[in-house]
Amino acid sequence: MFDSSLLTPIHASFARRQDEILDLIRKLVELESPSGDIEGSRAVVDLLVEGARTIPAIDSVERIPVPDYGEHFRVRAFDRPMNDVGTTLLLGHTDTVHPRGALCSDSVRAEERLYGPGVFDMKGSCVLALEVLRTLAALDVTPSRPVVLLLTCDEETGSLTGRQLVEDEARHAAQVLVLEPPVPGGQVKTARKGVGIWTVTAHGIAAHAGLSSEAGASAILELARQTERFHSMTASGTTFNVGLVRGGTRVNVVAAEAVIEVEVRFSCASEARLIDQLMNNLRPFDERVHLTVNGGINRMPMERTPRVASLYEHAREIAAQLGFELGEQAVGGASDGNFVAAMNVAVLDGLGIDGDGAHAAHEHILISDIARRGALLAGMVASL
Repeated sequence: MFDSSLLTPIHASFARRQDEILDLIRKLVELESPSGDIEGSRAVVDLLVEGARTIPAIDSVERIPVPDYGEHFRVRAFDRPMNDVGTTLLLGHTDTVHPRGALCSDSVRAEERLYGPGVFDMKGSCVLALEVLRTLAALDVTPSRPVVLLLTCDEETGSLTGRQLVEDEARHAAQVLVLEPPVPGGQVKTARKGVGIWTVTAHGIAAHAGLSSEAGASAILELARQTERFHSMTASGTTFNVGLVRGGTRVNVVAAEAVIEVEVRFSCASEARLIDQLMNNLRPFDERVHLTVNGGINRMPMERTPRVASLYEHAREIAAQLGFELGEQAVGGASDGNFVAAMNVAVLDGLGIDGDGAHAAHEHILISDIARRGALLAGMVASL
């Protein structure tokens, strides 16, 4: 049974080591690691491995190479032989959306906030996770469950290789704590929309636009009508967005081919099934045009199930003991937490360090939140 009085020394440990934590976060941010950058990914993992080797509670450190992409990082801590209880999985990623070269001389700077590309989403929280394991070990606090920390290198581009690792670890987990950024202001995420992405190609009939336009069947016109139709179906909980359009060959030719890419976000599994059925049975407005549809559901929604709500209430109680109110929110963005939720595993998302500006030039974390967030996360790991 976790002794809640330990929260005070846990918080004090994070506060005492804040300079060391900030130094490691800064070093990690200064190693640019956009998705698919092999050199950057390996450099980040080098630094994380170096840090992990100094934590006595960590039983194993793994680098999992992804050909032509980078490396995933996994550690196992507080393990015990023949332990068949589920683990606590800490989940995050080391890749960022910022291209190489986004870092300049004044990109990483500390005021009351620590600025830098990828610091909020989510290199600061990668460091925080290691510090949680260090703090618990230093205070001789042993969680009742083994702990796994998994940081993938391709989350920002759809988790094409990371997804299998996430799902494999989630099968052995009692709960998953996702280190993604909170809603600015510190609220955790108890629901996320799912995502589907489709490419719709229209195959029309080319014709001279001036001499015989009526003989043609415009692929562009067809997809314009489909675009209008998609956007008209946007409603509460579901959004359609045609984000990319291309087609045609010349201004004086009725377009024989055009392509759109459609992203759809939805709040519940039943809506996902309806959208998938709609896209797989798409019919043209102009019967002379043939439509080809490729794609599908990438992530099912993370819904606020009773298990998610229970995990949130537990976090809220720990936060209250630390002296702050922990709010919750449903958000439109997806994460690897969606994969876990689809497996009916208890998950709580948005547990990273508070800040703002994800994916933007002003991306930052709040230095004042490091100790508080670290203590919250450590309290959860120790008490679940």
